[in-house]
Amino acid sequence: MAKPIKTVQTVVTAVDEPEKGVKRLVLADPENWELPPFRPGAHIDLHLAKGLVRTYSLCNEPADNRRYEIAVKCEADGRGGSRFVHEELRVGTPLGVSLPRGGLKTHDQAMNVFIAGGIGVTPFVSAIRDLREKGRTNYVLHWASSGHPVLPGMVADAFADGRVHLYNTAIEPRPSLAAILKQYGDEAVAFCCGPTSMLDAFDAATASWLAERKHVERFTPPAFARDDNAAPYTLVLAQSKKEIVVRPEIGLVGALEELEADVSVSCAGGICGSCRTRWLEGPPIHNDSVLSPMQRQHEVMVCVAGCAGPRLVLDI
Repeated sequence: MAKPIKTVQTVVTAVDEPEKGVKRLVLADPENWELPPFRPGAHIDLHLAKGLVRTYSLCNEPADNRRYEIAVKCEADGRGGSRFVHEELRVGTPLGVSLPRGGLKTHDQAMNVFIAGGIGVTPFVSAIRDLREKGRTNYVLHWASSGHPVLPGMVADAFADGRVHLYNTAIEPRPSLAAILKQYGDEAVAFCCGPTSMLDAFDAATASWLAERKHVERFTPPAFARDDNAAPYTLVLAQSKKEIVVRPEIGLVGALEELEADVSVSCAGGICGSCRTRWLEGPPIHNDSVLSPMQRQHEVMVCVAGCAGPRLVLDI
């Protein structure tokens, strides 16, 4: 049976640094063919050197299907992905990327309220561009930054339309998310991406909302504490027939690495979806922030998963 396509070969066709410490890259097919389609707010994994995989939001509108545009802030204290992008990628560099995944479900009639902190605006850029491309005006962006906002040109049309509200938290208090959301009534849908404090405030402000009316994008995974007292279990890879005993000090990801399994791990915190894998027998212990209860019946994010029984069988 043929293996499904997991990565697409691209080449870097443009690089600039419109803001200090933030680079914008454009990726395209080497022969200028159309790239796999994506939804507004989708993201891709960049497969960098030595197995390094990092996830970034797509910033161009989905109708623009011959390129992927991303913006990467260099995090000096990060895990090395953003530094590699800033220091090593240049025009002409070949780069493998994953198929796009995820995305935001915007509303056709109700107000779409985007709340961003700093570089957290990037998941919303393609959604805003998509709404404008479709001639819709039912959106607004509330954007908080400590000082000048990063990459304002990426939503220049939204600025021109008067649909962006800026908050400079270096000289004014942080905005009240509850007060912002109250302006748009009981039918609005809201999306938030930013620092943990902003996401916590958003969760509190929307605690009584239906799940389909709110969406959170996380760049930083929540703290995940390994259970050193967890019972060992047997991991079985159904397709390759490999198996191994998973002990707490190794963990599921360590066991998959020992078996040389074809699974990409990016965030290592259960927020990006790159390690999404189908499971056949378990059940697994889920610790991610991505999968719905229905999806968890068949899929697992292996980077933060465990097993509630003596045996976990993955469909790889």
